[in-house]
Amino acid sequence: MSMTIDEIGELLLRKGAAQYGGEPVSQLDHALQCAHLAEAAGESAPTMAAALLHDLGHMLRGEGVDAGGAEAPRDDLHQYIALPFLRATFDDDVLEPIRLHVDAKRYLCHIDPTYLDTLSPASVRSLQLQGGAFDAEQADRFMKNPHAQAAVRLRRYDDLAKVPGARTPSLGHFVDQLRKMNLAVVGKKAHLTD
Repeated sequence: MSMTIDEIGELLLRKGAAQYGGEPVSQLDHALQCAHLAEAAGESAPTMAAALLHDLGHMLRGEGVDAGGAEAPRDDLHQYIALPFLRATFDDDVLEPIRLHVDAKRYLCHIDPTYLDTLSPASVRSLQLQGGAFDAEQADRFMKNPHAQAAVRLRRYDDLAKVPGARTPSLGHFVDQLRKMNLAVVGKKAHLTD
């Protein structure tokens, strides 16, 4: 079930041309813009990787995963779908911001009354399917997660990464970054088992 870096790159190329929900960009354009924003902001390699891969669950539909169509009347839970495919390749510094990026939107709606007004119409629709804004207790519990701040930053990049025609580095650039990071993760895992 796990995917290699090359398989991830192939999936992004093969499925990335599809429109990103109701947004004016493709899935791949959105992923590249999000990763580019994270990289330009000086984020760590894991946060940049999470930015690139945060919506991979949308692309895994039809790859043996059935979570409902883009117009499904329920949340597709895309933030969870990719995790089993990525677990052997990445650690929690990548996986947790991916898992939490929807909750980060719900959190931001709770703490910032103007945040909802910044969301695209498609993102507002998905927010309703995802449970709406957090209440105070949910927001407090979310912020206790050690990866919550990275997820909030990822969410901000996600919201901005919907610009038609925006220039970004190539997918190859980011796949190379994933390879470098994966070598470090494999080395760390090998060291822990020694």
